[in-house]
Amino acid sequence: MQNRFKPIWLVPILVILGIGIFFLPPVYSRVMTRLDSWQSSIKYRLNPPDQAVFQPTQQSAIETVVSGTMPAAQATSSPTQSATLTPGPTLAPTITFTPVPATVKLTGFRYEDQKNRWNYCGPANLSMALNFWGWDGNRDAVAKVVKPGVQDPKLDFIQQGRSDVNVMPYEMVDFVNDNTQFHALSRLGGNIEIAKSLLAAGFPFIAEKGYYEKDYAGKVAWLGHYQFVTGYDDVSQELIVQDTWNDGPNFHISYEDFMADEAWLAFDNIFIVVYPTDRENDVMNLLGPYADATWAAQHALGVAQDHINKTNGINLFFSWFAKGMSHVALQEYVDASTAFDQAFTVYNEIGKDDKQRPYRMMWYQTGPYFAYFYAGRYQDVINLANITLTDTISKPTLEESIYWRGRALYMIGNTKGAVDDFREALRLHPNWGPAIQGLQDLGIQP
Repeated sequence: MQNRFKPIWLVPILVILGIGIFFLPPVYSRVMTRLDSWQSSIKYRLNPPDQAVFQPTQQSAIETVVSGTMPAAQATSSPTQSATLTPGPTLAPTITFTPVPATVKLTGFRYEDQKNRWNYCGPANLSMALNFWGWDGNRDAVAKVVKPGVQDPKLDFIQQGRSDVNVMPYEMVDFVNDNTQFHALSRLGGNIEIAKSLLAAGFPFIAEKGYYEKDYAGKVAWLGHYQFVTGYDDVSQELIVQDTWNDGPNFHISYEDFMADEAWLAFDNIFIVVYPTDRENDVMNLLGPYADATWAAQHALGVAQDHINKTNGINLFFSWFAKGMSHVALQEYVDASTAFDQAFTVYNEIGKDDKQRPYRMMWYQTGPYFAYFYAGRYQDVINLANITLTDTISKPTLEESIYWRGRALYMIGNTKGAVDDFREALRLHPNWGPAIQGLQDLGIQP
């Protein structure tokens, strides 16, 4: 009779071998990716993120706001010592643009998509913008700086960066200015006229905008996205964009759709121009009044107010949010907090229809944190960050929200909580300047 006895020592050996195989980086990355996706799907089905709402609870401490020593997260919006009650003087010079051709189609760049990567529209678009001027890097070279991700040796480079769901415009501008021989700037309040003026002179640009697509549950969801704009056609009334996701290269999008409330206005019509340093004067002349960032923010403020006066529903939310972003850029934090209060009020009242509430808004923009913090509304900063981190995303991996919560915790006397948040933000985004500065300001070396 055949001996069916199997040595018992084989069991622990097989277990140890299986664990060893599991933690091999290629295996671990693939298994954890599927596990994370499965966990996210379950969480979103049990707690739909579009049902999470933030209700402001505080009034602005107008006379007592001080900036302290903690750094601002965006270099374009440095804090002031006190909040302002009203907008500064409106700058309204006549905008005149040089006549341009009816059609412009710029070429000479290498198309890159964001596929086979996580949250890569920023690196892919910036790589194309730089490549247009002769840069020899690629999307990964950008990502290694702007979204290095959690430095877990068990994860490959792609999976390490998965948790960073967005690259901010200031990070892209800083990458160009600090890591290449080229220069970059960003401005609010863009429109079709300035777009055509830049393109006709040979300067493509990057726009951050929103769009709708169906999610895992079949509902239409709103997401943020970058697009590299390389041409236009006045005959068909369309811009030509290099879309790194579904629409691909040389995609035509109508002027109307590009300028829609849920599209460009959702990001206060921000645009980024990359150019050789010796073309600085050319770019400034083309920008005209947009060369002045304050004027651009004032102009964007007027655009947002105009949309507020003529829209409703979910589009009214985008308009109020854009107004708040303009006030933040102008360092008018009390006015900004009032605008964001209105935006969240509209958001909370949006009814159920075929489109979800745009619950990802705080993944991409930090304006409300600036506004509430510098208006002295620290608990609102904490509450908004908590809702964003626990109710709108499957895992709390938004370093900007964690960072701003840390700042607010420090201001209400919770120094340990602040330190923990700064350290977590730095774990999620190694070498991130704001988190490093936050720790150093508390006398702690990262």
